[in-house]
Amino acid sequence: MTDKKRGMYKNLTSYGDEGFSIFLRKAFIKGLGYTDEMLDRPIVGITNTYSDYNPCHGNVPDLIKSVKSGILSSGAIPLEFPTITVHESFAHPTSMYLRNLMSIDTEEMLRAQPMDACVLIGGCDKTVPAQLMGAFSTDIPVIQLVTGPMLTGSHRGERVGACTDCRRYWAKFRAEEIDEDEINEVNNQLVPTVGTCGVMGTASTMALITEALGIMLPNGACAPAVSAERKRIAEETGRVAVEIASKDLRPSKFLTIKNFQNALTVLSAIGGSTNGIVHLTAIAGRLGFDLNLNDFDEMTKNTPMIVDLKPSGSGYMEDLFKSGGLPRILVELKDYLHLDTLSVTGQTLKQLIDKTNFTWPQEIIRKKDNPIFEKGSIAVLNGNLAPGSAIIKQSAASKELLYHEGKVEVFENLEDLASRIDSDDLDVTKDSILLLRNIGPIGAPGMPEAGLIPIPKKLAKQGVKDMVRISDGRMSGTASGTIVLHVCPESAVGGPLNVVESGDFIKLDVNNRSLELMLSDKEIKLRMDNKKLNINSKRRGYNKLFHETVLQADKGVDFDFLRPVE
Repeated sequence: MTDKKRGMYKNLTSYGDEGFSIFLRKAFIKGLGYTDEMLDRPIVGITNTYSDYNPCHGNVPDLIKSVKSGILSSGAIPLEFPTITVHESFAHPTSMYLRNLMSIDTEEMLRAQPMDACVLIGGCDKTVPAQLMGAFSTDIPVIQLVTGPMLTGSHRGERVGACTDCRRYWAKFRAEEIDEDEINEVNNQLVPTVGTCGVMGTASTMALITEALGIMLPNGACAPAVSAERKRIAEETGRVAVEIASKDLRPSKFLTIKNFQNALTVLSAIGGSTNGIVHLTAIAGRLGFDLNLNDFDEMTKNTPMIVDLKPSGSGYMEDLFKSGGLPRILVELKDYLHLDTLSVTGQTLKQLIDKTNFTWPQEIIRKKDNPIFEKGSIAVLNGNLAPGSAIIKQSAASKELLYHEGKVEVFENLEDLASRIDSDDLDVTKDSILLLRNIGPIGAPGMPEAGLIPIPKKLAKQGVKDMVRISDGRMSGTASGTIVLHVCPESAVGGPLNVVESGDFIKLDVNNRSLELMLSDKEIKLRMDNKKLNINSKRRGYNKLFHETVLQADKGVDFDFLRPVE
């Protein structure tokens, strides 16, 4: 007997006649060759995020084939459907600007189309969080599949890979340490295959913390995009998708705040991207969980960083895969985790850890008593310059700059930065602090990854490799340096960052979690009272929606109306 609560009978188009709705639906899909017997089976949707503009997703067509094999072998119908896709370097003004749009697209397609579960295929930085945000809002059974990291290339005998080495070689080029011929030569080797960045950037971070969250197959994060193992993971993902469809295993049924706390602990322990905090905050918000950044700092300040990957270490994602991936990391972290949390497979974290057996030697995943960075790879800052919060990836910073007082050079926006940063007249020394404002969620818009302010060329030529840099924007997880990010409130909404002037002094004290503009409260208030905001009311479309509803970084840069209605 046909189950009229599943498969083709779900989410019927409204014609005022349910019988006609299913009759018409079947008539059209039979044009693809389906039989009535097939159409009585459960349906598992598969998001297709392939695009010629997204090389990180270049293997999606192959992954879809493997997912379909797993679904068909388990007795369900696989139906793929497209959503928009976002690539970091092909999105203007920034990929973060489009993350929420992709989440809306994903959410509405999951709501509109008949499916009992869905396999979400994502990879490049903003696609995985966008998919989880949309899926958690619909609360249907879902499982995440990532495209996987690219392999490494070789440049003049040196192993290289996107995108830490992209930034490192570009810095060499700016400092005139290498010439144009060499920068063009290395450009051919940095991305030798399809797949996501092969270091601990945002894509790798999101893959690992999504697995830690429990919404992905165990050991599903690290297998290279072009490997046979990645296809096997895809096939198994299809089979598990059918299982969660049969159980109606929705995210709200097994994900708790403990799952998100585990993910945050893993984020710290892997030396993950600072973007992971923004994304995980937004994802949790869709299920009604508020992640407080000061709680995150308190929870992870003693968590050892144990993964030796660039930019905080030396290895690449393919090395982490060969070393045992996240399951081996979890073994080392078990004393810091909630072991009673459930995953999409139905197993507890303790059960997953107890099944592991790692005996071979490796150097990428350290023992917890021999970490890469002793504790708290990401620190949350507060102070009169960041009354909401700010963050710094101290594991990727220069130790000698974690306490620093310096005179500030202020850049008003990205255009001002581009026009002056390489001027010989720029009034900076190696001890200066560079401050860039108006690159927050509203100011840019979309909070671009411009927080890695370039070292001024005249200082780069002198051999300066790092300086304290502060902004209300983001930084790629592939980048390194003493960079203060996500300053809240941002300057465009009247945060204190908006009144800093060139020549002021700022004190950074990471050990005491402090970021201070060295002025009196009275002087700061006077400046803020006299500084008018530049508000543009002539907007339309998505741009208008974004500016009027986007939240600050500490709330995940989500749209206010996309969070659960109380």
